[in-house]
Order: sequence, then C-alpha cells, then structure tokens
Amino acid sequence: MFSERLLSRVVGACTDSYLKLETCNDQLMPPPEPGKHYMLYMHVPFCERLCPYCSFNRFPFSEDRARPYFDSLRREMLMLAELGYDFDSLYIGGGTPTIMIDELVRTIDLARKTFSIKEVSSETNPNHLIEPYLEQLDGRVQRLSVGVQSFDNGLLDQMGRLQKYGDAETIFERIRTASPHFLSMNVDMIFNFPAQTEDILINDLAWVLESGATQTTFYPLMASPAVECSLAATVGKVDYAREAHFYDIIWRTLLDNGFTLSSAWTFDKSASGMIDEYVVDYEEYPAIGSGGITYLGHTLYVNTFSVKEYNERIASGRMSMSAATHFDFHQRMRYRFMMQLFGLRLDKQQFKRDFGCSVERGLPGEMAFMIAAGAFATNNSDELTLTPKGRYLMVAMMRQFFIGVNNLRDQARAALVGEEHELLFGEGGVYAGRK
Repeated sequence: MFSERLLSRVVGACTDSYLKLETCNDQLMPPPEPGKHYMLYMHVPFCERLCPYCSFNRFPFSEDRARPYFDSLRREMLMLAELGYDFDSLYIGGGTPTIMIDELVRTIDLARKTFSIKEVSSETNPNHLIEPYLEQLDGRVQRLSVGVQSFDNGLLDQMGRLQKYGDAETIFERIRTASPHFLSMNVDMIFNFPAQTEDILINDLAWVLESGATQTTFYPLMASPAVECSLAATVGKVDYAREAHFYDIIWRTLLDNGFTLSSAWTFDKSASGMIDEYVVDYEEYPAIGSGGITYLGHTLYVNTFSVKEYNERIASGRMSMSAATHFDFHQRMRYRFMMQLFGLRLDKQQFKRDFGCSVERGLPGEMAFMIAAGAFATNNSDELTLTPKGRYLMVAMMRQFFIGVNNLRDQARAALVGEEHELLFGEGGVYAGRK
C-alpha cells in the first residue's frame, strides 16, 4: 500500500529528528498540574527469558537483583506522593511484573494505600497463569494481560517460548482458567511474523476466540534496530507488504465474533474500558522504575536502564530520570493527532481549546494526506473518526512511532557498563554483536 509506505517513511523521519536524548540532571519529576488526571506506569524489568523481538528494558531474573529493586520501586512511588501526585489507574509493565508475586502484591497494596487507585492493569507470561499467582492477583488486579504472541507451536519454538511457557494447548487452558479471576483478560498477540502464513493467523484468531479472553491486542511485528539481527536470526526478516492484508483479516474476524474496537489494534468484549495503550486515555503520565518512559509538561523523560544505578539514585533521594527530549509546539500537535486517532476519535473542539487553532490550520499536511488516503469516516466541526483504511494507517503510524521509541531505549541501553552490559551484549546475550 503506497499510502502506508509513504506514511511509514514520514513518521520514521519525524521520530528520528525529535526523539533524541539529552542528559537529564533533574533530581525529581515536575509536580502535577492542578486538576489534571494522571495514570502511574511502573516498570519491572526482569524476565526468565529475553525474547528476541522485545526492545523494552529487561534483564535476566535473579532474586538478588529483584528484591532490592522492588524496594526501590516502592520508595520512588512514595516520592511521587510527596510531590502531590494522585492516581486512579496503575499500569505495571515489563519485563515480567509477576516474576516475584510476593513483591508485586506488596507493591500494589502500597499503591492502593497511597493513592486513589480504582483499577490496576498488569502484564504477565503464560507460566504464571496458575492458582498460586491467580489467588494473589484476584481482587488486586482488574486487567491482566498475558503475552502469548501466537498459538502456533512452530512460531513459539522459533521465539524460544515453547519450552519455557508450554505449547499452545497448555497456554490455551491456562487462559481459560485465569479469565474468571479478572474484569478484563487480555491476550497479547503479534502478527506478521515472517514465518506466519494466512492460515496460521486465522488459526491464531480461532484460538483467541475460544480462549475465554475478553480482550485481545494484535500488535504488528516491530523490527527496531537493536533487535533486527536477533530477530532475523530467530524468526526471519520482516515483510511489511502483507501487513495490511493480515490486519484486514484480524479486524473483520474479531468484529464478526462479538468484539469491538478500543483502539486501532485492541479489540474488546468486556465493559472494563482498560486497554494496553494507556497513552490513549492519559496523554501525560509519570513512569517509575528502571527503563520507564514518562511524558509530562511536553517533555519525554527516560529512566536509567541500569538497575544498579536505579537503586543508587533512589537511595540518594533522587528519582530515576537520566535523559530527556522536549517536544515543541508542532510536535505536541502531531502527538495529539496520532494518539487520539489511534484511539479512534480526535476531538476537534478540545484540539482547538488546547492549541489555539483548528487541526486543519495546525496540521495542514497531515490532514491533507489523511483525506487523500480516504482515512476519515467522519470529518465535521466536532470530530474525526476513521475508516477501516484509516485504522490500518494508524497501525502503521504507531508501529513506526514505537520503533522510534525503541530507538530511544537503544540509546539508553547503550550506556550500560560492566556486568549489566555483559548480561545483554556479551556472548549469548540477546544484543550480542551490537556492542
């Protein structure tokens, strides 16, 4: 699709130009703005296995590393409370947040005691969908998101997940067992693996529909520079030419089977309203923990990727931001345009109130492109909504944006030294060969 290729190039060039990090010496995050609602993001970077396609901050798990880290995480959370923050929503990502269930539970309980938390969303892996974990999470976590990626055993084997997390049948049964414990049970899937055929994708959709999951998120495979080599060596080179066709199969199948769209790539049949991409509902949010990314006051902060440095910073009374990049006025308009349309609706009146001009005047090139591409189902004085083609263009736009964000992570990860650098970049590390 020509419009997708053009859009991918433009978004890629834009993110390359303004997602560049500078050293941040701020001791603390900016305080909250009065009357503004924020969500808290919390990052747990430990995994039992490092997947070749993942660019998030993650380290091989060890209890000696993880217990002091959770203690620092709770201390940083209390620093936000001292700054005056309150939150009604908590999102815990990783890594694998459930890797030490006792520490996670203690952290969630402190968050609920400290803030006005009404809903908690946490990520996990299939091997943690067992009763000892579910009993601890029941009532504490409203939305659990499990990383499945595919129900095809061949693809799972390629990703190194088959032996660690079990075959498709095992994962399927665990999801069915876990679903009743949560208001929303999300299954994270990835589409457009090089070895994924149309039949494999259709079979993946059938597994999801039968699993009892109330929500599913289908991400396009994102080949960021840091993982291109390991990705090519394990699952092959990514082909974007068929991405639109695969996306068309996904949304048609899910909408025909009782799901509705919550974002361009999240499909829901629960009433929870909680989705993976919290940036849709919360434009600004503080993030704590090593590798967390904050967006506040038109500045994007990246926390140190070093767990050792993270613990040292928190112990000294500093928060974890180590680098930052600032969005200018036009970049902020573009960011709003992208995030609201990714959430399926742009509020034109809100845009005009916040930026002092219409979206047509502020972003004439973006509007002209989307109109010419047939992206808008509604375009009136109040709102923009999307056609199916427009939804796919937002999938492509967000894919390129997140590849740009992953480039930020690469910049932060490159600063690691000593043992931490060796864990990831040394012989056998997932980034081996990229020193």
